[in-house]
Amino acid sequence: MRLLSLRLQNFRQHADTRVTFDRGLTGIIGPNGSGKSTLLEAIAWALYGMQAARGTRDSIRNARAESRAPVKVELEFELAGHRYRVTRGLTGAECFLDGGTAPIASTITGVSELLQRRLGMTRAEFFHTYFTEQKELDVMASLGAAERARFLSRVLGYDRLTSAQELVKDHRRVINSEATGVRKGLVDAPRVRQQHADAQQRVASTRQQTRLLNAQRDAAAATLAELTPRWMAAEAEREQAAAQQAAVALAEATVVSRTHDLAQIDRALGEIEIAHQERTPLLAALVPLATVREGLAAQDALAAAEGRRQGLLERLRGHEADLVRLTERLDKLASAPSLEAPAQAQLTTAREALSALEHALDEARTAWARDRQEAETRLETLRAQFSELSSQQQTMQGLGANSPCPTCGRPLGASYTTVLDELTAQVDIVRTDGNYYRQRVEQLTRLPEKVVAMDEQRRSAQGELTTLERRLVRIQEAIRERQGLLEQEGALRGRRDEAAQALAALPAGYDPQEHARLRQAAAQLVALDTQIARLDGVLLREATLRAERTRTADALTAARQHVATLAASRAATLLSDADYAALRAAHAAARDEAHRTEVEAARAVRDAEHATADLASATTALETLTTLEASLATLDRDRLLHEELDRAFGELRTDLNVQLRPELAEIASRFLDVLTDGRYNALEFDEDYNLVVLEDGLAKPVISGGEEDLCNLVLRLAISQMIAERAGQAFSLLILDEVFGSLDDVRRGNVVELLRRINDRFEQVIVITHIEQVREGLDRVLVVRFDEERGTSVVTEGTAGMAGRSSDEGFLANEDDESADLMGVG
Repeated sequence: MRLLSLRLQNFRQHADTRVTFDRGLTGIIGPNGSGKSTLLEAIAWALYGMQAARGTRDSIRNARAESRAPVKVELEFELAGHRYRVTRGLTGAECFLDGGTAPIASTITGVSELLQRRLGMTRAEFFHTYFTEQKELDVMASLGAAERARFLSRVLGYDRLTSAQELVKDHRRVINSEATGVRKGLVDAPRVRQQHADAQQRVASTRQQTRLLNAQRDAAAATLAELTPRWMAAEAEREQAAAQQAAVALAEATVVSRTHDLAQIDRALGEIEIAHQERTPLLAALVPLATVREGLAAQDALAAAEGRRQGLLERLRGHEADLVRLTERLDKLASAPSLEAPAQAQLTTAREALSALEHALDEARTAWARDRQEAETRLETLRAQFSELSSQQQTMQGLGANSPCPTCGRPLGASYTTVLDELTAQVDIVRTDGNYYRQRVEQLTRLPEKVVAMDEQRRSAQGELTTLERRLVRIQEAIRERQGLLEQEGALRGRRDEAAQALAALPAGYDPQEHARLRQAAAQLVALDTQIARLDGVLLREATLRAERTRTADALTAARQHVATLAASRAATLLSDADYAALRAAHAAARDEAHRTEVEAARAVRDAEHATADLASATTALETLTTLEASLATLDRDRLLHEELDRAFGELRTDLNVQLRPELAEIASRFLDVLTDGRYNALEFDEDYNLVVLEDGLAKPVISGGEEDLCNLVLRLAISQMIAERAGQAFSLLILDEVFGSLDDVRRGNVVELLRRINDRFEQVIVITHIEQVREGLDRVLVVRFDEERGTSVVTEGTAGMAGRSSDEGFLANEDDESADLMGVG
């Protein structure tokens, strides 16, 4: 893996920083807190996401960035002959391959998983391989013997064997559980096989019984088929005889009906003779009917005219009374038209006065509400400021000179007293302003007396206006009522004149007694006329009845002859009762036998089907038994296989642990030989994984603190190389973060020289340090500083091979020059 470029936007203290990386030995130099290690964190965050970052998502954003400003890291690197570009933000991530425009992964989780697969390392393995921090150098020394062994197994990936062995054991337990369940599901094998044999025997027996009963059913069906036509013929003959008997009964009923009809006709003809005798005297008594009807019609007309006369008289009296009431009401409403104009003028004046009062009241209320809202808003703002300033004051008083600056976040130091005094003065000012506005809000809580008085005047004017409006409405209603009454008076006088004219035109001379006498005489004569009409109706049927009597007598004679003919025909074709009974018994016996054999044959078929179903169930049980036995055998083989795997994994872990110490000691010894100029060329681990330095083949009992750091450094390099080799990656990148702290100038030079000598193994080495003297021997220097004025970290290109502070100062003096700032400014 080789880093190419890195860009940070609003990431930690970097507002906008661009860095490019070259091959060889590069130093990133700057004071503590300037943002050097943040570059290392940004690389890890781009590759592995939040699991590689310090703190939370909110703490990653630059303190001076806006709330919606994007937080972004863009990393380019080469790996296995391909070029990758990764962009990651707080809400998304993308990965591009070989300069492509379409991402090969476009989600936060997807990018992290893709890069982990391509790198072949987890986040922990990546940090243990490529990244080395000062606090990680003495990790072995701070652990006990067992913890050292577990640490090496974990960082070198040997713990995966333990995990794999645990998986094998878990799978073996599952297999044992499945085998136990299969054994519980196994039934008695001999019983299952005996049930299968019995089912086969029942199937054969039921099939033979079915064939025998089918033959009996066919014989009974043949007998029934031979008797059925004869029985059907006898039944048809019986049905024909029954039909003939019904026809005889129908013909006899016809004779009875015709006899009855002839008797009715004879009675009707007798009534006609009586009607002839009664009609003649009734015609003589009916002669005065026409005269009586004419007199009754005249009296009816006069009675109707008399009724209309009484109605018209009542209507005239009503019209006269209505005219008197209308005249009285019109006199009362005569003055209404002259009152409308003055009332309208008074109403207009009242409305104008009310409008002026409402306008003035609205302005007064608006001014009061505005003053109250402004006072409340100002009071809330002062309360928030007071709470924030008081909290800052308490925090600063508690932390003292170590309090962070409210602007840049750095410790105040000597400026603590000045800042605290300014903060206390601000608290006092805010408290004074808050008391004033609190009293102002309390004053503005109630309506001013002027506004209350204006509101009372408005309500009084509103009441007067309502009174005037109601008076005008009453006047206008009176005018409309007067106009309507005038129209009603004209119409009423017209109706009164029409009634008087109609009354004068009615005829006179009505006599109630004569009218009653004529009505009684007419009723008597009408009764006679009705009786004569009834007799005439009877006489009209005489000719029809005489012709009907002749036809009925002829039909009666024909019906009697038909009855005799049908009786003779039925007696000639009827089968004897004895023959019919014998044929019916034979047919019933054949039908019963056919039904019995059919039922038994069907029962035999069902028995055969049940036997077949039992055989299928027994076959399924036998197949299940066979399957379970085969499954149990497979599970037993799998159990033996996993037991063998468990043993093999245990032996492999033992062999790897045996090989670990000499292999790790050999790699570390090569690094130590180069780092100490051959003074120490070997080291080894004892059984407790304690590091032992060999001098001239003998263990050195005491080593200095600097020598201990060198040993920890070469051990860390050896562990990193072993991890990289086991991950299948070339160990081409090495990043050392603050590893020179306890080394003297000579040891630092040796470390740098060691890193240059192993350039064939480490294509790219990056050293992060605050020590300026390590410039000697570096291929390239990147200077990181924190710009207090802009509140951001700045990365610029420095000069390699120039020891001392003066060279940095000479370079930084020209950093405002556009040509000097090569890496970008935050």
